[in-house]
Amino acid sequence: MTDDNYLEHAKEELKRVDHLIYVSLKYTRTCDIFKNIIERLISALEFGLDAILQRLEEEKRIFETPSQPGAKCNAIKEHVKDEHILQLVEFYLLLRQMNRADFSREREYRRHVTMTMTIEGKPIEVNIDNITQYYKDAKVYIEHIEGYLKGTS
Repeated sequence: MTDDNYLEHAKEELKRVDHLIYVSLKYTRTCDIFKNIIERLISALEFGLDAILQRLEEEKRIFETPSQPGAKCNAIKEHVKDEHILQLVEFYLLLRQMNRADFSREREYRRHVTMTMTIEGKPIEVNIDNITQYYKDAKVYIEHIEGYLKGTS
């Protein structure tokens, strides 16, 4: 698969997230929708990371693309010095931790539905406002990856 294909898949995942936020969440307002959004964001960012790794492999900077998420992140941290890409890796790892963490549900079916989890001893609350910000951040990261791969950023 080429890096353009990976980016196309990432953009498709972001379209699904957009629908989940602006349609499904509007009517449902449950933590299950938050969970699904986080999973889709992880998937979109992983396609972006795979595009970067594909390029590194083509440039012979790595011998093969790792299959494990942690190894992918380590390879990118080692070979890519772009600050936005390194922030993307940290964001991706945070989302993965959020996806695996146990969570509690509060105020479901209401505007202020909240999913609360503890990661590394710190409570993290996910609500409509910050999940929307995560989506916007992911869009910026994917656009930055596209520019990075084309050499324009």
